[in-house]
Formats: sequence, structure tokens, C-alpha cells
Amino acid sequence: MADSWNHRIIKFSSDGKFITKWGSEGSGKYQFYAPGGIMVDGAGNVYVADTWNHRIIKFSPDGKFITKWGSRGSGNYQFNYPRGIAADAAGNVYVVDTDNHRIMKFNSEGKFITKWGGKGLGNYQFDTPHSIAVENGVNVYVADTCNHRIVQFSLDGKFITMWGEEGSGSNQFSYPQGVAIDASGNVYVADTGNNRIMKFAPQKK
Repeated sequence: MADSWNHRIIKFSSDGKFITKWGSEGSGKYQFYAPGGIMVDGAGNVYVADTWNHRIIKFSPDGKFITKWGSRGSGNYQFNYPRGIAADAAGNVYVVDTDNHRIMKFNSEGKFITKWGGKGLGNYQFDTPHSIAVENGVNVYVADTCNHRIVQFSLDGKFITMWGEEGSGSNQFSYPQGVAIDASGNVYVADTGNNRIMKFAPQKK
């Protein structure tokens, strides 16, 4: 887990037993500043969205530094408070570049592949997105937080569908900040402003 306030990563067993931890406040290879997202790839490598350092850091399963990339800005290798992070079956890394209102895609070593987004309400736009999930290596789901919706794309960023608007109804959200997909394709949303979790059936492809 990303322990944002303590600027560290903590690893537990599946039943909650402590295994290891690493990190402290700073900008070194083993330091973080309010990390906001974490993801483990198929090989067990750990990727951290080091939010206030505006970068991504990759570690081995036991916490050894492998590589990092990013700095503050709006270029292809830059971020502005990145938060969500996910990987597809091929190991490509998707980053929610929150304050640039976009999604960035890299290979497993941090080489830029593509990006999409910009601030707004259109099919390819976001307003302060926070979280991302990849469904069985097929689709990408984004919690578009300040637009109060979930947006679905293909792995290369083609728009598929979206749902949600501001409110408290069964298809409404209030600042959703988390999204996850289970093995059956069901979509789970942390509807933050409404203090609830919402589950949706698999979406159309």
C-alpha cells in the first residue's frame, strides 16, 4: 500500500501480516513525497505514483530500486500530480496525470507510448481524474473525478462509453476517486462524495 502521509510503501501478506516497508520523505531513489498510487505488474514489480515528486518509480518485489521517470510539467515524460496507475497484460503502464487532466501510457521501462485527454467534458477529456483500472488486458476505465463519471477506453485510448453525472442516484456519482475491475468484468467505483461503493455489471465492448 502507498502510505501517503508517511511517505512510504508497506507490504503485507494476503491476511494482513506485515512483510516489509521502504521509503521516507524526500526525492531520492528510495524516497517519496505523498505517493498517491501503487500497482503491481504480472512479475511482481511495484510501480509507485510519487505524486508530489511528479514521477513514477519502479521497484522489484522486495523493494529494490529499478528505474524512475518524470518531472513536473506537461511534456511526454512529465506529470502534474500523478495519482492512479495500472498495467495491462503486456506490462504497459497507464498513469493518471491528474492535474494535466490526461492519461499517459508507457512501456514497462518508462518509454512513452501515447497519451490522451485534456480538461473538459468531451469523450476524450477529463476534469481532475484520480484512478484507473485495466480489465483483463482489454479495456481501460478512468474515474473522471470532477466530471462525476466513469469513462471507458480501449488500450490505445479509443473512447468506448461513459456513464455518470453528479448526484446520489444509482447511476450518479459525487467526486468518484477509485475504480477497479474484477475477473468477471464487474466495475467497482469508490463514490467518494457519497461515502459509498458502487458495483456495475460488465460494460459493453
